[in-house]
Amino acid sequence: MWLSRGWQNRRTPILQRLRVISFHNADHPYRHRQIRKTRAWLEALIHGYDKEVGEIAIVFCTDSYLLEINQKELNHHDFTDIITFDFCAGDLISGDLYISVDRIRDNARKFQVSTIDEISRVMAHGVLHLIGFQDKTPQTQAAMRSAENRALAELFHVKP
Repeated sequence: MWLSRGWQNRRTPILQRLRVISFHNADHPYRHRQIRKTRAWLEALIHGYDKEVGEIAIVFCTDSYLLEINQKELNHHDFTDIITFDFCAGDLISGDLYISVDRIRDNARKFQVSTIDEISRVMAHGVLHLIGFQDKTPQTQAAMRSAENRALAELFHVKP
């Protein structure tokens, strides 16, 4: 359940929840294309690390919406492209991924990639955090980037 619906109130035992990857909009009209393909790809990514899909909400929002979450929940005061809230239990991968479409579009221009490629990288990044990857040091950042690149290489090989 994503933040605007009260992520703190997740009291239902995680094993009793649906095992699904869902897509939502908070305050941005972005509509993700190829939802079935993206869901299958993210499920394959999770299964590739011998984990199971729990409940993952991907929430598209604006910079200002994500900045407010960043300030209130993490006490950070800068813009970011994604915030991941981890609700995993053992090998069951669950969490909320908040993605700023504004930041994605800016980064896509900056790195000269398509918006969909940048959104895909950021979704993979969030799921990899749920799997256990970190990115606080140069070594963990390199491992994260390598895992993102492997995930992106598989994106077009997943059948819906």
